[in-house]
Amino acid sequence: MNIDNKIDRTSYIPFYAQVQDALKEYIDHGDIKPGEQLPSEPELCRMFDVSRTVIRQALKGLEYEGLIVREKGRGTFVAEPKIGESLFQELTGFYQDMASKGLPPVSKVLKQAIIPANAKVAAFLQLAPESPVIRIDRVRYVGGEPIVLVTTYLPHALCPALVETDLTRQSLYAYLEETYNLVIDRGRRILEAVVASEYEAALLEIAEGAPLISLDSISYLADGTPLEYYHALHRGDRSMFEVELIRTREQTTNPKSFLEEEHI
Repeated sequence: MNIDNKIDRTSYIPFYAQVQDALKEYIDHGDIKPGEQLPSEPELCRMFDVSRTVIRQALKGLEYEGLIVREKGRGTFVAEPKIGESLFQELTGFYQDMASKGLPPVSKVLKQAIIPANAKVAAFLQLAPESPVIRIDRVRYVGGEPIVLVTTYLPHALCPALVETDLTRQSLYAYLEETYNLVIDRGRRILEAVVASEYEAALLEIAEGAPLISLDSISYLADGTPLEYYHALHRGDRSMFEVELIRTREQTTNPKSFLEEEHI
């Protein structure tokens, strides 16, 4: 690894921040690839002519940004880039999000069956308790790597043949539109930070207790009928969500009166 010593000892910027920025630029430029190992802490100390404390602070910052992964007993490695998904403005499914990036996902279906809706699922789907719903548990893979574990519930009455449909390599939303003319019109999504259980960690091939992004979603048809409720667990080290925000301006009901009051 060849990198210029970029420490400016006359600068007000702390040494660790300068080291962090230099390493980040090196990673961003692709001079060191995802999965490749960074020099050891003693080597970085020599390269930047700084203390080990400075190097550790810099590496901690890069780890917090998700740019590196530090493995005990092995060293420090450049992290795989996170996979972005649209969240609010574009109500798309995981398959469509990934396919649009040239990364069509593959699903491993763990369960696909008709079950009675419990109280929580029935409430989300506006069904009577114990109503039949189709439950689908899947691990979604991108590039052969497990990225998200998702459990989906849909009213059986709206799409009865779905329980027999192979979803390994196809979009659920596309299937619902093409087969039943069920088109999602709007939705509500809730994000939360959680940690992986032993079971979740095994399926997603991560350490127990690793960070996950929990996403709960309810999707509706144009007439307000709930079509789908799902609970998804995204790997925190490989996922990020993009939100597009639109500013709404406040308006007074009587601008003239407001202006007149300003001059009183």
